[in-house]
Amino acid sequence: MTEAAAAFDYDLAVIGSGGGAFAAAIRATNLGKRVLMVERSTVGGTCVNTGCVPSKALLAAAEARHVALDASGRFPGISTTSEPVDMAALIEGKRSLVETMRADKYVDLAAEYGWELRQGNAAFAGSPQEPVLEVTGADGARSEVRAEHYLVATGSTPWAPPIEGLQDVEYLTSTTAMELDEVPESLLVFGGGYVALEQAQLFARLGSKVTMLVRSRLASAEEPEASRALMSVFADEGIRVVRRATVSAVHTDPATGEVVATATVSGGQEQFRATRLLVAMGRRPVTEGLNLDIVGVKTGDRGEVLVQDTLASTNPRIWAAGDVTGHREFVYVAASHGTLMVENAFNQVGREVDYRHLPRVTFTSPALAAVGMTDKEANEAGIRCECRVLPLEYVPRALVNRDTRGFIKIVADNSTGRIVGITAVGKEAGDLAAAGVYILEAGMTVDQVANLWSPYLTMAEGIKIAAQSFKTDVSKLSCCAS
Repeated sequence: MTEAAAAFDYDLAVIGSGGGAFAAAIRATNLGKRVLMVERSTVGGTCVNTGCVPSKALLAAAEARHVALDASGRFPGISTTSEPVDMAALIEGKRSLVETMRADKYVDLAAEYGWELRQGNAAFAGSPQEPVLEVTGADGARSEVRAEHYLVATGSTPWAPPIEGLQDVEYLTSTTAMELDEVPESLLVFGGGYVALEQAQLFARLGSKVTMLVRSRLASAEEPEASRALMSVFADEGIRVVRRATVSAVHTDPATGEVVATATVSGGQEQFRATRLLVAMGRRPVTEGLNLDIVGVKTGDRGEVLVQDTLASTNPRIWAAGDVTGHREFVYVAASHGTLMVENAFNQVGREVDYRHLPRVTFTSPALAAVGMTDKEANEAGIRCECRVLPLEYVPRALVNRDTRGFIKIVADNSTGRIVGITAVGKEAGDLAAAGVYILEAGMTVDQVANLWSPYLTMAEGIKIAAQSFKTDVSKLSCCAS
């Protein structure tokens, strides 16, 4: 150990224990660094405990029920039934899965790598020149930690807007909704982003009558074709979507116990009622109580740690990773942040985060997935683009599945033919976005993709057919000889 290293208790002290924290700890441990991880609550962070894993497990269950109810209409000769949902049993199964994955992929993994995992609340003290981490255990005992570098990986939490009366209503968030012991008879959903979309369809498929109040349109950051496709899907499944709705007040009806929301819709006031309310209008970084200002770390308007593209904060010894930075809220972004931060802190590689080809998936059914630029983003970037939208009725796999809801859209640079964006709504759309990452990273053109091999009767073949549609009338292609 060098004399400089001996001056510190640890090489890296990490606040948080989610995907970004674990990625950083694993990489730092592999470099031979001494690592401390401090977690004030449950090990594993959002993804395994209250985010990706439990939500997708419940979505898969809801999909299975929906398929059972829908199969006789889609497939001749198939007769199926589905009983009412035992929500308590479903939630218990979800908890069991979460506990298993938390143990296997987090708690046991930390022990295997050998870094110190300490339960307690962490807050900064000292000064910008000499930052110190104060850790307070459950018993109230305090200890001071000095590290060469610190990583803030505290994630984010569901956020509720300042709506009159909301604080007096027992509303659900994406976290608490996944702990219900019964399916609500009816559900109001505030929001139209990926969490609102997934949760609305989840509860509708479990048996709730769902109404969504959306400020603009569904999935407003994505292609407008995606919004229209999902509007159609949701309408078919009995989900009411009220667009351009601005909620002004919420209260509980004392006579019925229902939640009543007052909203401005098309210039007029309307009221919407349901037995439960889910607020899914975004998340906010968790930085309160960390005393970041004491050590010279600046935060933004939403509390996010302001970082450079290298993930260094305004204090060169303090870094941030994942949702707490205010960057895209995907666990694979957090994990990438964690690894990159360690390389920059200890190997001085100066790497920067590059989101140009970041895939994004909303796990509705059919799913919405995209990579690269939308049509609008390409035009705003000064790219004179040419686009094609391929309805799934031209994709053989979708025909075989008897589910042609959705499309594949390719955005290309008109001058070079280079593909700059791909969006899809359809079964396995996430896999299409994953394939799109490699297409965009390689700088491939529409002509190249149109002439590549593609296995027949896969959804990925749809990307090739979409590329072919730039120069070919795909309605006149043989299904087996594209």
